[in-house]
Amino acid sequence: MAHSLLGCLLVVSRRLAGEQQSISRDYYYLFFLLVSAPFLYCRNQPPTGDPQAVTYASRAIAALTGGTSISDVTLTGRVTWNGSGADTGSATLKAFGTDESRVDLALSSGTRTEVRDAQMGAPRGQWKSEDKKTRTMPEFNCLTDAAWFFPALTSLGGRRDRLLKYLGQETRNNATVEHLRSYVRDPKWPKAVAPTLERRRSMDFYLDAATLLPVAVSFNVHPDNDGNADLLTEVEFSDYQNLNGVLVPMRIRKYVQGSLLLDIAVSNVALNTRLGLAEFAVNPERAGR
Repeated sequence: MAHSLLGCLLVVSRRLAGEQQSISRDYYYLFFLLVSAPFLYCRNQPPTGDPQAVTYASRAIAALTGGTSISDVTLTGRVTWNGSGADTGSATLKAFGTDESRVDLALSSGTRTEVRDAQMGAPRGQWKSEDKKTRTMPEFNCLTDAAWFFPALTSLGGRRDRLLKYLGQETRNNATVEHLRSYVRDPKWPKAVAPTLERRRSMDFYLDAATLLPVAVSFNVHPDNDGNADLLTEVEFSDYQNLNGVLVPMRIRKYVQGSLLLDIAVSNVALNTRLGLAEFAVNPERAGR
């Protein structure tokens, strides 16, 4: 219901903006914050789960943000894409809250775009490759964190529907890490399919044992035509830099089934720039629905 209410309020606010051109951007943005506050509160809550996991997660978010509240982020930089072949270009990665994200890769062979959107209540997504055809992402590929490239806006910081579990200390890439899992468990799920539904939503976080900064996150993606086939996806974060008290990973590497797919060297970071939700909207007609 909260999502539907927000959708209606957004329509009203857009109409007001169109009919009263004299309203300043600042007043419009304030109006949006006021009407969407209940929605944002419901989606972003302090982490819950077993006490040790919650403690580690809270300390990790504090280390990342330095107490700064982050509503949106834009990362830009250079990228190497190892899809059908090695390709290079520029990358722009945007996130609004924990549920909206957009990745644009301007490669020498063409543009690749991936959008995640939950404005209407249910998670949705679409992607476009170099052939310029827009394709719908199946729902089972929209259940993990949308902002996989920016740890401060993941479920490590808490989500209404998620729990955290501490899985212990282990070694990853010759470094000692604390292993946490963010997951969903619904007692209404039939027992026969509950493990599959939980696995599709799980996010595993690996925190440096000394600093508690995330060094990696892992989750499963699936072929568009087979939600039961798991493709292990791992994102590694390194070269953290302090930007006005916020620690941001300037190197992001994404692996699928152990093979490097994306290697992003971030050169610019913009926080809290009032990104518009329209940038993350999934268009059903263009997505072929």
